[in-house]
Amino acid sequence: MHDISQPLLFGVNDSVSESLEQMLASLAAQPKFLPEWPDGQRSMPNEILRSALFNCRNRNLPRVFMKEAEIAVIGDGEVIYRGEELRQDDELVWMHLMHLIKKLPLGECVDFTPYSFIKALGWPIKGQNYERLRICLSRMQATALRIQSKRLQCFISISLIQKFLSKNDQNENLSRWQVWVGKEMQLLFDEEFLTRVTWETRRSLPDGIASKLFGYWASHRKPYPVKIETLLKLCGSTMAVKHFKAELKKALDHLRLIGFLETWEFKKDLVVVTRRY
Repeated sequence: MHDISQPLLFGVNDSVSESLEQMLASLAAQPKFLPEWPDGQRSMPNEILRSALFNCRNRNLPRVFMKEAEIAVIGDGEVIYRGEELRQDDELVWMHLMHLIKKLPLGECVDFTPYSFIKALGWPIKGQNYERLRICLSRMQATALRIQSKRLQCFISISLIQKFLSKNDQNENLSRWQVWVGKEMQLLFDEEFLTRVTWETRRSLPDGIASKLFGYWASHRKPYPVKIETLLKLCGSTMAVKHFKAELKKALDHLRLIGFLETWEFKKDLVVVTRRY
């Protein structure tokens, strides 16, 4: 007797396999969004806040070009970066850009007037800040970033900005600037591994050690003691430790003054802080 069950079984498996492939293709084709957060907040991946990617070196020092450079990280993970050195003004710009991006599917163009963007950053509305914003966005377009951590389980490769346009083909200024961010950014902005900060507080901080450590300690509900030398590496500073310690003290006083820190103290070579909120 001819056994018809085997061909029938193959047919079912082929159908299931095809159905699974169609389902996965459908999921891959669905629009990808960043997580939501309130308008009064901005969000950053912990892997970024706990690294020296956006450093706080002296603004008078020329920016260097980094080629496959290993970026200092506190805790788990590894960050490899290629591009012009990024600082705290770039971080502020990127935070607000991600806030605008989250309203659209990743991969689609977000457009805005440079005036509205500069106003949101809290920068004075003047010509040099239009150019400053243009340079920040252009700098982040020309980046290659590889990030690995325990939760990612592998390296992910991204550019902070996929594409940026502020001028047309005739080199004339556009009234609305355009930015695209790749779909892979969704992997970095995982809901459980984001830190949300109060935007008004962050943008009010001067670019430097205070703004850098505000983000770092915001990523820890209960900050643990950390060595001064470790914070120096996190800030990307080239200062001698004793000079950095003096500037660190000013930053800690500022973070306590604005109400972010409840207390801070030096215990030998450690910095011990408690957060107020």
